Amino acid sequence: MSDAPNHAPNTALPIVHHDPQFVVVNKPPGLMVHDSALARGESDFAADRLREQLGCPVFLVHRLDRATSGALLVALDRDTASLLGKAWMAGEVEKSYLTVCRGWPAEDAFTIDHPLDGGPGKPQKKPAITHFETLDRCELALPSAHHETSRYALLRAMPETGRFRQIRRHLKHAFHHMIGDTSHGDGRHNRNFRMQGIHRMLLHCEMLRFRHPYSGELIEVRVPTEGEFNKALALFPSHSDMPLV
Repeated sequence: MSDAPNHAPNTALPIVHHDPQFVVVNKPPGLMVHDSALARGESDFAADRLREQLGCPVFLVHRLDRATSGALLVALDRDTASLLGKAWMAGEVEKSYLTVCRGWPAEDAFTIDHPLDGGPGKPQKKPAITHFETLDRCELALPSAHHETSRYALLRAMPETGRFRQIRRHLKHAFHHMIGDTSHGDGRHNRNFRMQGIHRMLLHCEMLRFRHPYSGELIEVRVPTEGEFNKALALFPSHSDMPLV
């Protein structure tokens, strides 16, 4: 699997919540959020698309990894960006992700509390906590190590902190590697999903919940999965009849 784009370049991004001060868009997998040292010659970025699409400056409140899809919160002015950024850093923005991992976690609800460094060039470890819920389980007729079948779990991940690749690295720490993760995952299980036509990393930001920075109104935005993520969901009993949008 790779982080290569599976989206049409320079197309408009789906806006799932529009407010005069900010928007939430559904970022497709494979699209980088902004230009950086990791861009490696890329010229297509979510921030640039939105700037052209909305006809105004945009200010990122947070980032999603290139391979991650889902809710991306973007402010439309500097003051709003500052207020939302402070709320994010203070832990006042709730977020949840859907993901698929190898194996069946022993508990339906569990927490991984394991310090993480800040990524390349940032060796200092800081507290990192992710809460998980097991939503569904499946078993595929594909060999795995010494077993004739392979087991997988559909999880909801709710990070309490926001460290570098936190959910992916926490799942690796628990030996429940995220499917499609080429950096911290398990290649054998990634290949099993490629055989099902699923070539992306299975991490999707499904929900953001926060207070409006001016009115105080509770804002909750939910972003549906689509495409190859829905193919993965269809492997699980409770999602087997969902449409492959």
